Amino acid sequence: MIARLSGTLVDKGPSRIVVDVGGVGYDVQIPLSTFYPLGEAGSRVELRVHTHVREDALALYGFATPLEHNLFERLISINGVGPKLALAVLSGIEPAELIRAVRGQDVARLTKIPGVGKKTAERIGLELKDRLPEIPEAPTGSTVEDERRSDLLSALMNLGYQRSGVEKALDRTLAELPQGTFEQLLKAVLKTLSRG
Repeated sequence: MIARLSGTLVDKGPSRIVVDVGGVGYDVQIPLSTFYPLGEAGSRVELRVHTHVREDALALYGFATPLEHNLFERLISINGVGPKLALAVLSGIEPAELIRAVRGQDVARLTKIPGVGKKTAERIGLELKDRLPEIPEAPTGSTVEDERRSDLLSALMNLGYQRSGVEKALDRTLAELPQGTFEQLLKAVLKTLSRG
């Protein structure tokens, strides 16, 4: 059972990527929410993986965050919802919005997701209503700088860097470029990290 992959991104598409781990290329299907934060081919990538075994196939489904992974596994536990539909759901709605829609029994919002009809939306709402994780709340006193730092830290971790290794470089860069855009800051931090 494969639970995690960490390696080099070889090929990237909106629904599927290839990750090279020790010379072996793993074909991993992903939702759009995982696709967007990925770097370009050649960059480091780390994914949480669900290994789906059928009698005729072995498929890997990858996720950038624990929340996406958790939601995927809860979705496929519903009768009539397979991995392809679960990926379509995660590609069609942000995880926090999905949780709100399910808790609020918002069938209209769920049916806006391609591939989800009224009966499936009702089944998702009924079966997951009390089984979903809490939505992480933003601290009430958070500032723009805190959010920017958090976004940069998340992007760097999605690129395969460890939190402990990037925080000092990130803080130094934020102090040097207090008015920098997200892209400018990300490039500067990556430059600092590449110097070691």
